Amino acid sequence: MENLQRGGNMIHPWYVTGLTDGEGCFSVSFNRRAKLTIGIETRPSFSISLSKRDYELVQMIRDFFGCGAIRFSRNDRTYKFEVRSIKELRNTIVPHFKEYPLAGIKQMDFSAFEEICELVYNNHHLNRDYLAKIIKLAYRMNPSGKRKYKQEELLRMLDEVKR
Repeated sequence: MENLQRGGNMIHPWYVTGLTDGEGCFSVSFNRRAKLTIGIETRPSFSISLSKRDYELVQMIRDFFGCGAIRFSRNDRTYKFEVRSIKELRNTIVPHFKEYPLAGIKQMDFSAFEEICELVYNNHHLNRDYLAKIIKLAYRMNPSGKRKYKQEELLRMLDEVKR
């Protein structure tokens, strides 16, 4: 990925990485889904949240990556650039942060996220043992983040699934 120019402004790959160190998030959410054989849906995502005054910058980030979507969050009144497609995460987001690594503590989250994306891309999240590994990796990430389920609850749900 190279510099992206928009309206006279230039965005550099290292700027995107730095912005992510401060305002980005690598996360994995889990939901109960009775229709799924394993009973648990796994959803990795990457996002950058900025003030509504920075909407143009959010658009530039989306254009830089060439994937993802922008949505407004009423909770914190920010615009979020978000990528949820496992193919886009694996083929666009992960390679960017491998080439332009994070400098802060978020690098540890990214390392776990990269491994999770690879496992999900290869459909290992549909296997009980691999899903347990994914859950444990995910719960090492963003320790202060909000979670719908505690790690123990998810692992217990997984144990309830027929072997």
